[in-house]
Amino acid sequence: MNAASQGTAALLAQLRAIVGDAHVLCGDKPTRRFRKGYRFGDGPVLAVVRPGTLLEQWRALQAIVAANAIVIMQAANTGLTGGSTPDGADYDRPVVILNTLRLTGVQLINEGRQVVCLPGATLDRLEKELAPLGREPHSVIGSSCIGASVLGGVCNNSGGSLVRRGPAYTELALFAQVDANGKLQLVNHLGIALGDTAEQILERLQGGDYAPADVDNGNDRAASDPRYAEQVRQVDAATPARYNADPSRHYEASGSAGKLAVFAVRLDTFAREPGEVFYIGSNAMEDLTAIRRHLLTAFERLPISGEYLHREAYDIGERYGKDTFLLIDRFGTARVPAAFALKSRVDGWFESLGLRGVTDRVIQWAMRCLPGHLPARMGQFRDRYEHHLLLKVSAVDAAAAETFLRTHFADSEGDFFQCTAEEGRKAFLHRFAVAGAAVRYREVHRREVEDIVALDVALRRDDRAWVEHLPAELDARLAGKLYYGHFLCHVFHQDYIVRKGEDPLAIEHAMWALLDARGAEYPAEHNVGHLYPAKPALAAFYQQLDPSNTFNPGIGQTAKTRGWSSCDCTPHG
Repeated sequence: MNAASQGTAALLAQLRAIVGDAHVLCGDKPTRRFRKGYRFGDGPVLAVVRPGTLLEQWRALQAIVAANAIVIMQAANTGLTGGSTPDGADYDRPVVILNTLRLTGVQLINEGRQVVCLPGATLDRLEKELAPLGREPHSVIGSSCIGASVLGGVCNNSGGSLVRRGPAYTELALFAQVDANGKLQLVNHLGIALGDTAEQILERLQGGDYAPADVDNGNDRAASDPRYAEQVRQVDAATPARYNADPSRHYEASGSAGKLAVFAVRLDTFAREPGEVFYIGSNAMEDLTAIRRHLLTAFERLPISGEYLHREAYDIGERYGKDTFLLIDRFGTARVPAAFALKSRVDGWFESLGLRGVTDRVIQWAMRCLPGHLPARMGQFRDRYEHHLLLKVSAVDAAAAETFLRTHFADSEGDFFQCTAEEGRKAFLHRFAVAGAAVRYREVHRREVEDIVALDVALRRDDRAWVEHLPAELDARLAGKLYYGHFLCHVFHQDYIVRKGEDPLAIEHAMWALLDARGAEYPAEHNVGHLYPAKPALAAFYQQLDPSNTFNPGIGQTAKTRGWSSCDCTPHG
């Protein structure tokens, strides 16, 4: 056994001693669902380690850092750009995924007006903890449908459908950082007095062993985005309202994208209010533009959410997102992570036999045998209109919204209806089921589809020409296009289904050039992952957080080597 093999064997032995044999996974099959991204990303790993306490996470980090190995922090692995998985096999050190899903925990503080979330806390769990208090988290159904973690949202500046709240953001966090000398340090910026040593801090936090007097509410650190509601109203600004590379929203854990090992975040919660949903349809881009500008500027209260869906996305989502819709509709979001994990294990077994996409084809066949699942009035609007907008406003604003829409459509070809509670719930659930539909389409149509190019794009707030018109040559290389997104924020998800034999990377770069010409920013809310190059300021932020390049190297197509030896991360202009 050579020195390298001895070193990795010693590290594995240490990790097993820390978390137990059952929670150190090695080999292709046991690690598959952790090292392979939900939509993108894959690569070999030395091990997947699943600590059961914060102290175990700390000790595992100490062992990995001391062994000069790479750490990839991972929670639910629901990202769409591969940011929590390896990217290929060209790392200069062994890779260890540290999966935090066993570290569940939501602690209510300040009478529920704030929460402390541990690494494995999911949005679904947080929603349930807050519901009895009449409060809700920054994000609701959407990311929570596939079990996304709270910390993952913060670390990626994730956006969401709620217009008033902006990207996930906090300046209050507890995290571990490796300095330029390779030393691991624990930094407590939670604003909660928990002790002086790492052991004290982590054990007291895990057990909720602190009193209200230990919670500092007098500091000036924010626990949510304080500026977004004002920024989104500026509809004539020539810049996007929110996007991942915005330096003003990078602060320690917020936007860190795995360059820190985050143990906990402290976040604001929000009062839940009753709302009413309007379903809007039109064949004219200008109709929805006028509605957006009026709602953002003329109403005293911002709408709760405004989700856009193009007809083609509606159709593909109705057919290929049906199982996701029905799973959530019948069983709630809590069952979805387990269902995804089971599917991943079954997929892995079939792939070991050289069979890919078996479960997707079987599920799709079963869905075709079931009756339609969408409300009849939605189907009627689908037949009549190309553009769909799901608008949710506060109940107190419902009458004013109806009056405005009725007046607006008196001179327009579009129309609207006020949803029943069931119609509104199903309309939004359909919108979020669309997000995974392109993946299913790809797997079912492997003979016709090369891959998917998935972009999430923040358009300028003053961009009235928001409907994309691709050059004919580029459009001919696509089998389908899905446009959907957070319309009032002007953040769009654009999934392009690439025809067999075409080059997805070349198509993606052509899309980037078109977006650059429009003054758009991308990615808008799923972070750069391994798909997008980090802009200079973002790369510099990553280097500042992790000068030794121990955590998640290669993120944003930066250097994978220790010490950033091949990366120029100096901000430009």
